Amino acid sequence: MDKQLKIITVIGARPQFIKAAALSREFSKHKSINEIIIHTGQHFDKNMSDIFFEEMEIPIPKYNLAINNVGHGAMTGRMLEEIEKILLKEKADILLVFGDTNSTLAGALAAKKLHIKVAHVEAGLRSFNMSMPEEINRILTDRISDYLFCPTEVAVSNLIKEGYENIDTIIITSGDVMQDAAMYYSNKSAEKSTIIKQLNIDDFILCTIHRAENTDDPNRLKAIIEALNHINDSTPIILPLHPRTKKKIEELNIELKVKIIDPIGYFDMIELLKKCSLVVTDSGGLQKEAFFFKKNCVTIRDETEWTELIDNQLNILSKATKSEIINTISNSMTKNSNFNINLYGNGNASKNICTELLKLNK
Repeated sequence: MDKQLKIITVIGARPQFIKAAALSREFSKHKSINEIIIHTGQHFDKNMSDIFFEEMEIPIPKYNLAINNVGHGAMTGRMLEEIEKILLKEKADILLVFGDTNSTLAGALAAKKLHIKVAHVEAGLRSFNMSMPEEINRILTDRISDYLFCPTEVAVSNLIKEGYENIDTIIITSGDVMQDAAMYYSNKSAEKSTIIKQLNIDDFILCTIHRAENTDDPNRLKAIIEALNHINDSTPIILPLHPRTKKKIEELNIELKVKIIDPIGYFDMIELLKKCSLVVTDSGGLQKEAFFFKKNCVTIRDETEWTELIDNQLNILSKATKSEIINTISNSMTKNSNFNINLYGNGNASKNICTELLKLNK
């Protein structure tokens, strides 16, 4: 009989909860897996209540560190210290992290220094922009991980180019757990969400803007808002407004003519994705979710980690100038795209990851 595999999962940002939910569901099918979840508290959200966990069918974290609202150094350092204490107590076989947050790096560092194996889900992603804190986090996490679960072939190729074939690590093309989650929750969102009925709208563009590169540069932000206002004259835009973006717009006294709504939950976002005619965003996750729900996407960034969407012309990058944003959105509104391609594993990523980790028990 196989011994029980003890996995500690570290999460800290809302998208990581959704990714963890997909994988935790797969873990729960195996009596030989004991998963313990640590929530660092990096993105504090009052909606992260028991009700949220219950609705999303996410196991409630055993540990909540409540570390947030401090700088990168203090945040990562405190997380490293607290996660180390838990690892010494719990004596896990493997520590699992997602993506590219400070929580990701802190968890991986704490485990590696205690000689605990590290599994990195969403390994191999690269924006090739070292000014992004996320890029630093993901590169360092990849380098000290024992298992690199890559969502795409492009991610694998990035690691090969960086010499990872010569490093003592296991590289697996797993697919993307976000597609697992999207497929699973798509069946539930229509029952859970009333957002479409509330908004009473059927032809609209879904937009999100929150990245610091866009919100912290007054010229970029003004150009983006001016472009959105122009497009909104012909096609309504629904914008769940991130608090940081809202604050910057108010500071700059920019007029915003689109339909503003408060930040929304995952079920509401899925329903908006299902019904919208186009996605305009600077979010990494929403670029993929647009693909999952067969929507063209315009990404207002200079680069993206999800280059396979660009290569297949399902996502178009736009510089943050008024004219380019308007032209790119206008062209994307009328574009017929082929979404019948397998870029992210077709919903089998969690199963693939679980299968690989269970080999530790053999």
